[in-house]
Amino acid sequence: MKIIKIYLTGLLTTLGLLSGCDKGFDELNINKVDPTTLAPSFQLNKAITDATYLDGFGTLQHLTYEFGIVQQIITPYGSSLAGANYNQNNVSNTPNVWQNYYRNVVKQVGDVVERTQNDAERSNLYHSARIWKAYTFMILTDTYGDIPYFEGGKGYISDIIQPKYDPQEVIYKDILKELDEASAALDASKPTEPTEILYGGDITKWKRFGYSLMLRAAMRLTKVEPNTAQTYVAKAVAGGLMQSNADNATMRHTALYNNYIAQHLAAREKTNFYLAAPFVNYLKTNNDPRLGVIAIRYVGAKGGPEQVASRASTDPAVQVGMPIGYDNITINTVLGQHGVASLWDFSQVNLNTVLKIDAPEFFVTYAQTQLLLAEAVQRGWAPGDAAALFASGVRAHMEQMALYDPKAAIPESAIQTYLQAHPFDRSKALEQINTQYWVASFLNGPELFANFRRSGYPTLSKNPYPASEIKGDFIRRMPYPDSETIVNQANVSEAISRQGPNTLDTRVWWDK
Repeated sequence: MKIIKIYLTGLLTTLGLLSGCDKGFDELNINKVDPTTLAPSFQLNKAITDATYLDGFGTLQHLTYEFGIVQQIITPYGSSLAGANYNQNNVSNTPNVWQNYYRNVVKQVGDVVERTQNDAERSNLYHSARIWKAYTFMILTDTYGDIPYFEGGKGYISDIIQPKYDPQEVIYKDILKELDEASAALDASKPTEPTEILYGGDITKWKRFGYSLMLRAAMRLTKVEPNTAQTYVAKAVAGGLMQSNADNATMRHTALYNNYIAQHLAAREKTNFYLAAPFVNYLKTNNDPRLGVIAIRYVGAKGGPEQVASRASTDPAVQVGMPIGYDNITINTVLGQHGVASLWDFSQVNLNTVLKIDAPEFFVTYAQTQLLLAEAVQRGWAPGDAAALFASGVRAHMEQMALYDPKAAIPESAIQTYLQAHPFDRSKALEQINTQYWVASFLNGPELFANFRRSGYPTLSKNPYPASEIKGDFIRRMPYPDSETIVNQANVSEAISRQGPNTLDTRVWWDK
């Protein structure tokens, strides 16, 4: 009996201890540092940062298509780098904008809009998110045409996993409406978000960004709906556009958070991409001081290992752009006529200035805005002096060089000399303005591609590569990803029946 009592006592003691452990058990097993929801301001930041991609490989659509179509940067190599250099459909790279923007940017910014639309204390965040959402969908529709817009990104919010594709005409009119409403509704007297990374909650700058983006969106319609374009140009001007480079919509980078185009070109693709001859020749012929900032050439290099600092030259006089239409074998047949030792001897983007690892990227700039406004004035859609706006836009981009790195700054004397040597010519106004827009949008792939199609400038020759897959002179859009055909076939088919074949040749609505 004594032994039994001992066991019973021990058992009761153990049960008591276990019972005591139940107190606070639920609270103990909650991870208090693992949030179940994110602050919408952080989500907007995520949507902004993701717009510049999540790694270097995401930038391959810029590098293999957009930069090549407008003949600023080119590669002679095929396989994974085939694209505009051969006028071929590389299904590994054409979906990059789609996948990154829908999976990351649209998802985040759409959720911010949804969560803040009825929150009076976050009305400025709500309207800022609407502006960023408009920017996001402009990139997508400019690149692919008809896309999921009203139902796009609603898988998380509304369980819509097979979204309908909307016509680009409808998309653009809603984008303009959103920019008009959101920009006007921003109110500096209401709470702001100082942790927001684009402008730190500066409502004046957000307004200028919204109206400058509206100007860009309005000018997209010059071919198809000039009356609508003129209406919204007037709204944008009245609302207030960017006033200086301090208003630029900029993604800033650091040694830890890199510029991914720079990262990719500094590592895996260091010897594969070169400045294209049409771009270098334009800058060189016009004695443009930006060439000395943008370009670098490893003079006499006969291979990648010879691209070393001792051969590096930024002297504009020695820069040689790579001709369009050659692969890494046939390029050897024209080396002599270009005065280079090998394909590795052509000029490249300077990784010490405009493409440093921590170089900023620009979404919308004062320079671009001034040039678009100059065109609007020239068309009679806005008041002002087109010549003065043109000169202001060129100057702004030259001054923007200093934002990449202090040593990239262009002296005032060089700017003055260039402007005096290249006065505005009203008989060639649209060509002058949009050719300068081409230069001022350097490294902004989606905008380069879009404005080239819209304006038809600069005047470029067709890529003569013999194995071209396109019927026209230039690529006009990116095809829908194969994954969309698999998971959303009915809606993709409906969009194709309306827009045209899912090819590189099909034009988007505003590109008629």
